[in-house]
Amino acid sequence: MIFQHFNLLNSKTVFDNIAIPLALIHTNRKEREKRVLELLHFVGLADKATNYPDQLSGGQKQRIGIARALATNPDVLLCDEATSALDPETTGAILELLQKINKEYNITILLITHEMSVIREICNKVAVMEGGQVIEEGKVFDIFSNPQTQTAKNFVKTVINDDIPASAWKLIQNHDATVWKFIFVGESSGNPLLSNIAKQFDVNVSVLSGNISEIQSIVFGYMIVEVTGEAKEIARAFAYATTQNVKLEEVGAHGSNV
Repeated sequence: MIFQHFNLLNSKTVFDNIAIPLALIHTNRKEREKRVLELLHFVGLADKATNYPDQLSGGQKQRIGIARALATNPDVLLCDEATSALDPETTGAILELLQKINKEYNITILLITHEMSVIREICNKVAVMEGGQVIEEGKVFDIFSNPQTQTAKNFVKTVINDDIPASAWKLIQNHDATVWKFIFVGESSGNPLLSNIAKQFDVNVSVLSGNISEIQSIVFGYMIVEVTGEAKEIARAFAYATTQNVKLEEVGAHGSNV
């Protein structure tokens, strides 16, 4: 297990902290020393063996905690909010180390976190819990791109917020508006869809908000646009857009008080 607040023994050196699990299972001294030195090199702290925890930074302490968790060659690492006490730069370095562990040691990592950016960065699957129950689960891309429960939607919005800014809504309220939301996945993100719509139909298209990101090496993004023109032309443009390999929904009707 990797803890949020490290849980190192301040009275013991870095070397001895990592060796604790090995001592508990009565590993002989020679094997214990070999394993600890191997892990110190793996986490990039070979020069800190004789230091004490209070001489280390937060990121270094967590690396020692990770090395200690790896000491007995586990099949699964349980990470309990392992990055929430760290600054963003250090968090990135720890996540890279966890990915390295997963690939080189073939260890499954079960990561408990409220930080959706962490999940997006390194996880393959995700389960959303509420009230002690799993309410939604699946591949990270599926949950992030199309969350089904309100709790999952609230979590995803912390990293992919597809709400229309209040300032944009105020501008729309002053006149008739039709508002569409496009969701782009993969190659469709490079499609000049708005340009094609403006060229082929007698409508004007204004971008209200948008974002593009990458989830599990798949490009994912959204765009919210205002479309103005005659109702007939808007309907034709909408019908065309639905054939262009994007998800499209109307979020504000023509003439409505959005």
